[in-house]
Amino acid sequence: MDIKANSLLAQMQAMSVEATGNRAMPMESMQKVNSSSSDFGNVFKQAIDTVNGLQQDAGQKRTAFEMGDDRVTLAETMIAAQKSSVAFEATVQVRNKFVEAYKEIMSMPV
Repeated sequence: MDIKANSLLAQMQAMSVEATGNRAMPMESMQKVNSSSSDFGNVFKQAIDTVNGLQQDAGQKRTAFEMGDDRVTLAETMIAAQKSSVAFEATVQVRNKFVEAYKEIMSMPV
């Protein structure tokens, strides 16, 4: 299965934008991800920061709901937890693909 890094990161960024509720992804962001000159480390860091933000949001909503805050519903809390879970699982799968690719490259004869 041949997966291009830019394509995968663009999909992850689109998923994170959708998860945060912003339906329209700015064209500048899409071009930034798709350009071959973009720094891979920065793009990956942004993806991880997005996942971290979703996890923090889910934690805050969970805590607020447990404390009896009327502004946070059970549905909002569960949706935030699921968004964070899906984003984290996607990140783990990307990491696994990178590790697999690294091992494959390292096992190639010189």
